[in-house]
Amino acid sequence: MLVLSRKSGEKIRIGDDVAITVVRIGPNTVRLGIEAPRDMSILREELCEADAQKRDDEQKDSSAIAG
Repeated sequence: MLVLSRKSGEKIRIGDDVAITVVRIGPNTVRLGIEAPRDMSILREELCEADAQKRDDEQKDSSAIAG
């Protein structure tokens, strides 16, 4: 994992197409702005985990019905 320090208003570039800007730094949160191509999916990790859990639950339900 690469760990970087940035101040409010500073950017991080990922490749040619993605830029992440530190918009605001609060006491408990950091607000980020992400510029990326529209066809690139950008999700918070907790949404990815919830979606994976939902798929696992659906597979278990369909296995129980089939078995």
